[in-house]
Amino acid sequence: MKRSTVDTATITPEMAARIRTWRCDEDYSWRAVAQAASDLWGFEWGSNQIFGEDLCLAAAEVLDENPHGEPWN
Repeated sequence: MKRSTVDTATITPEMAARIRTWRCDEDYSWRAVAQAASDLWGFEWGSNQIFGEDLCLAAAEVLDENPHGEPWN
């Protein structure tokens, strides 16, 4: 079982939409998503790639989207 760095319950729909915009519309890498989220919301992960991936997975779940399909990948 994979451990996540993000508790999906802490991701609001507004946060999920922002994460989706970064990843899907602005083509941010997972590292860039992590850094942007850390800067905006005060997370202490910086540009950690695993944290960025986990944020995207959590955001997709909150938005009821498939994180492995379009537009996420």
